Amino acid sequence: MRPTIQKKKSMAAAALWSACALLAACGGGSSSDASSNPPQTPPVAETWQWNLPAGFSAPVVPADNPMSPAKVELGRALFHDPRISGNGTQSCASCHAQASAFTDNRALSRGATGEVHPRNAQPLANVAFSTTLNWANPNQRTLEQQMRTPIFGTNPVELGVNDGNRQEVLARFQADASYVKGFKAVFADEADPINWDNIIKAIAAFERTLISADSRYDQSVAGKITLTAQEMRGQKLFFSDQAKCLQCHGSPNFNDQFSTAASVQRDPRFHNTGLFNMGGTGAYPEPNRGVYEITQLAQDMGRFRAASLRNIELTAPYMHDGSMATLEAVLDFYAAGGREVGNGLYAGDGRLNPYKDARISQITLSDADKADLVAFLRTLTDSGFVNNASFSAPGP
Repeated sequence: MRPTIQKKKSMAAAALWSACALLAACGGGSSSDASSNPPQTPPVAETWQWNLPAGFSAPVVPADNPMSPAKVELGRALFHDPRISGNGTQSCASCHAQASAFTDNRALSRGATGEVHPRNAQPLANVAFSTTLNWANPNQRTLEQQMRTPIFGTNPVELGVNDGNRQEVLARFQADASYVKGFKAVFADEADPINWDNIIKAIAAFERTLISADSRYDQSVAGKITLTAQEMRGQKLFFSDQAKCLQCHGSPNFNDQFSTAASVQRDPRFHNTGLFNMGGTGAYPEPNRGVYEITQLAQDMGRFRAASLRNIELTAPYMHDGSMATLEAVLDFYAAGGREVGNGLYAGDGRLNPYKDARISQITLSDADKADLVAFLRTLTDSGFVNNASFSAPGP
């Protein structure tokens, strides 16, 4: 975990933490094979101690899945173990690789059977503080709920566990003496602790430890380093009314879905940013119509959650469909107030989408402004996070 960061008296930091308080108060690639790297099991009696950076308080943890060092270590092994997929070829880390800030740098992710997902994998930094857990589902509020989709989902297939192979996959772990010991230590009151509920609980516990808040930006706020002149210009722009980034990226996680145990955001925010406007009707292409896929309400067409900007340099390509390859392209898109698709099936002027969020409007940014903003965004890269051995596959 990261050492606690002390606040610096800077307008940018004050703006960020203030925005977080407002948000909370409003209510509103394949990994290495871990099969030979068994989970280590600290004594289950040890209690979990959060070591949190400034601006963060303890995250929400379900009452039926308390944290412990042994559970986190068990979840780490499972997260990196390809035996969790139906055909034994893909782990959670295959789409959430640490070196890429726990994403996979694909425009569209691929499941264990090779099926292409209609959306790209989201990074997992600070996922414990996420109010919702995927691009456009306001109903999945816990990691335990969300994880059932990649494990058991069939449209599309991700890890590919189904009724036909569910017991076979469990048997892989039940036959491994290290896992038998690890599950027994964590779930000591259960006669048969190696089951899907407990696998999910252990992985969720590990994912809650993936806290990233020691970037160069954080170090500058703490007074440990000084950013370059260009980076400081970009920082000033980021927090300004000119660039308007703070509207959707104002929490400590640089997005606008941020919850803690002390302050849960009851009404998570999703946004139509004008990426599409098929035929001038406001439509987005199926099956990527945002929250509309859940609610079937016209006003939810094209509404997706704002991505966290932490480690954004490492998580390209961008947008829910991976349609933008660079940070420069993203800035051009937002500066224009949407995107025009000139021809083909998806033709339409997204800038005129009738369901577009009112906050997405044309912004005046010079080429120099954009270069400064990109320089600042790169200061959000947390090299310690992507190299932290406690997040990597367990060693032998």
